[in-house]
Amino acid sequence: MRVALVGVGKMGEAVLSGLAAAGGHDLVVVNRRAERDAELVERYGVTAAPLAEAVEGSDVVVVAVKPKDIADMLDELSPALSDGAVVVSLAAGITLQAMQQHLPHGAAAVRVMPNTPSLVGQGMSAASPGEHVDDEQLARVVEVLRGCGKVLVVPEQQQDAVTAVSGSGPAYIFAVAEAMIEAGVQLGLPRETASELASQTILGAGTMLADSGIHPSILRENVTSPGGTTAQALRVLDQRAVRAAFAEAMQACHDRSVEMGRG
Repeated sequence: MRVALVGVGKMGEAVLSGLAAAGGHDLVVVNRRAERDAELVERYGVTAAPLAEAVEGSDVVVVAVKPKDIADMLDELSPALSDGAVVVSLAAGITLQAMQQHLPHGAAAVRVMPNTPSLVGQGMSAASPGEHVDDEQLARVVEVLRGCGKVLVVPEQQQDAVTAVSGSGPAYIFAVAEAMIEAGVQLGLPRETASELASQTILGAGTMLADSGIHPSILRENVTSPGGTTAQALRVLDQRAVRAAFAEAMQACHDRSVEMGRG
């Protein structure tokens, strides 16, 4: 399968990295800057080409430019689209309706919210197909995204919530890790030790949550002995309304995604 990636910034490179590692696809990248193309060619062994040349003949065209640039980019690439090609947008907040306005009539479009762990093959992508996408085309997009991690197909109306949970989610976890490391240093640990303890703890807890099928509240209770050290720590987090802060932060993320779509 030929896959063109247009505008390979941080998120685009996360997807490209996963696809390159998985292998089995003909990958072509397109960027405004020739030095960026050269960097990606050297790093991943892919091909670089001008926009029209890359898009023509591609089965899947992944557009990873910033939301403010998505309309102009779709206008520019549309004349080169092959029959049956699927256009995939990674732009946060950009609706399928907005995409269709800048694509040929009847063109297949899929809205996707990935996240940066795609760089290490542990991404979480949520895909919403447009009305002109058939089962084979959707399967093609899912196959591409599976090279980067897990994939869910969701109704488009859930995409803003997906952005709040998994799209921006890695940043929340990195912020927690940063806080744990700094606290560990303040408690007397060497920074390297605190970093390893925090990162492995987060990795292990995430793996338990994903693989065990046990509700997180039960997993939390299993760590929390009555009157013990963990109970004391959780008491402080509850006093500081950490859960409420997470809910408020994710609502703000959701609302910003909606606002970007309207813009």
